[in-house]
Amino acid sequence: MKTGFPLAAHGVALIAALLATTLAQAETLTLPVERISDQRIQADYQGLTATQQRIKALNDGQQTASIPVGDYRLAKAQCWLDAAVHEYTRNDRSAFVQAALDESVKIIGALEQQATASPADQTPLINGASKLREDLWRRADSLRHTPGHRCAAAKVACAEVELVHAGNEINQQGWRHAKPYIQIAEDLLSEASDAASHCPSATVQAPAPQPAAPQPSPQAAIQVENHRLSASTLFRFDGGQLQHLLPQGKIELDRLVDEWSRLYQTIEHISVTGYTDRLGSDRRNAALSQQRADTVAAYLKSRGINAPFSTQGKGSVEQLAPCGSSTRHTTKLIDCLQPNRRVNITISGVKR
Repeated sequence: MKTGFPLAAHGVALIAALLATTLAQAETLTLPVERISDQRIQADYQGLTATQQRIKALNDGQQTASIPVGDYRLAKAQCWLDAAVHEYTRNDRSAFVQAALDESVKIIGALEQQATASPADQTPLINGASKLREDLWRRADSLRHTPGHRCAAAKVACAEVELVHAGNEINQQGWRHAKPYIQIAEDLLSEASDAASHCPSATVQAPAPQPAAPQPSPQAAIQVENHRLSASTLFRFDGGQLQHLLPQGKIELDRLVDEWSRLYQTIEHISVTGYTDRLGSDRRNAALSQQRADTVAAYLKSRGINAPFSTQGKGSVEQLAPCGSSTRHTTKLIDCLQPNRRVNITISGVKR
């Protein structure tokens, strides 16, 4: 399946010619069956970080003219990488993680070589993903052809990736797991439509400024974003201290640090709230959730996030999945309660 602008025959040929060079630079993750040691996971983490650095170099203009974060191609490379990292940290053992990473690397390679045609113009249904929500695909394609596309490009690119992400999840674990990514795609396309409709025309020239008395500059709008992370991904079972952070958890937190560094001009405040499932005593759950919130905040600070933090542990309140009333520690019940074991991060700040 392809979406977006159709590629001319010479464009397809050019992309094919680039693939040999690009794939030589591709990061190959450890096979899922061998992904069982901290050493292997750390090696994969280094590979994912190297791919992220290639995206950063394109934005910094280290090899070519600087490519804005809002560029459709760069955004799509980033969102494919984000999808790969996200599923890696969730211990996805299918071919999706490597396939998503490969899509990111293909786009990065074309950008590094300043190719006219880009693999970003295609959105393949990797790992046999189902094609969900035809209406959203049509909406994304329509937005790519609107005059205001340049103001909505990044959101459209990421919405397309999230639709593939959702199609993969519904194949693996059903609607409940696909729904969050469909919601992300819906939200991104709504934001993209709004951005496109308010996008100033590139041909309109602003009038020459007239002398005027100095006016105080308006305060930049502060935006708020929420991130929900699985405690099972972040920490070893029943652990909440820094030494209990899993390699996958560090990858997820490092991804947030990199994302915030790229997107935010200033960060006003970050709040971290820990939650547990309903098993165990209220006192134990309150202490564990607070400890996990404190540890996540400390780790983010250690990675260079210089902003005011607040932390809170809410224990087993606000359960997302009650899973009946049984308190027997069965594998089935523990798995069902997994969504409740989480850390929520709310960041407020001024974006670039």
